[in-house]
Amino acid sequence: MAIGSGLGAQLGIAAETTYGTYVAPTTFPEFTGESLVLKKTTAVSSGIAAGRLMALASRRVVTQREVSGSLNLEVANRGMGLLLQALMGTTVTPVQQGATTAYLQTHTLADTAGKSLSVQVGIPLTTGTVTDKSFLGCKVTSAEFSCEAGGMLTSSFEIDGRDCSEAQTLAVASYVSSAPYHFGQMGVKAGTYSSETALDGVRKFSLKIERPQATDRFYANQSALKAQPISNDLVKVTGSIEQDYVSTTLDDLHTSDAATSLIWEFIGPNIASTYDETIRFRLPSIKIDDAPPTVNGFDVVRPTYSFTGYFNGTNPMAIEYISADSTL
Repeated sequence: MAIGSGLGAQLGIAAETTYGTYVAPTTFPEFTGESLVLKKTTAVSSGIAAGRLMALASRRVVTQREVSGSLNLEVANRGMGLLLQALMGTTVTPVQQGATTAYLQTHTLADTAGKSLSVQVGIPLTTGTVTDKSFLGCKVTSAEFSCEAGGMLTSSFEIDGRDCSEAQTLAVASYVSSAPYHFGQMGVKAGTYSSETALDGVRKFSLKIERPQATDRFYANQSALKAQPISNDLVKVTGSIEQDYVSTTLDDLHTSDAATSLIWEFIGPNIASTYDETIRFRLPSIKIDDAPPTVNGFDVVRPTYSFTGYFNGTNPMAIEYISADSTL
């Protein structure tokens, strides 16, 4: 019997083979919250019947079903592969580093067709019985990552899904030993691609990756369910950097509108040999949009630079993840 509150909740995910077809969870990330819900589109008959003053319940129909919401979690050194793959689109197989227990996942931007997840949430009743909701055909439409001085690296994945089932068996959650990435492990570098150098004074960094998709593909013969969403716009990469005004590097880039390569990374403990736990966001080209430094009183000048990411014509954006996970 579980605890009858959020303390007894669980989250499990698995990659689907066929969009919208349930696959039992294989990974159980520790999460801080979720908001996945079934959304129904209903219609009620407006037919007239002599003397009837209210609509009949039997004449209400469900014309569309879909899922929306988000998954919120601290980014950990294990178990992030499935979510990163669903976000970035590349089919990834972890590559063993040397003969060690360290494995590298390289997630580069690609179309997300075929990258859907089954997401099962265990929600406890106050009695301690855990109910299950299994969300099928879950596509990641955007993700935001953020870390500030003294904090954890957090993430929020926005989800569009096909349907919700309460007919599945609640999986038995199993957790691998893991730890969250945090500010003490954070590094930011800028400069020429593959020769970036440390950027001093950074207090906070946030990054958002948006994957626009046609999520309204409701057709006849689909039993009120949508067909798999299709990419329908360019990927949008944006972010912000809060920095004490220790140098003019970013300010000069704002003025000139020149591009720079940017790396945001977290380096954790050593796994084996020269391979450390790592998550690294590689942005081959960004441009600073606004928020140059201004003086507002006696305090340290602390601008927040917003930026947009671009393709540099050669190198794709990538998320590198080194962990002890030999599979996603």
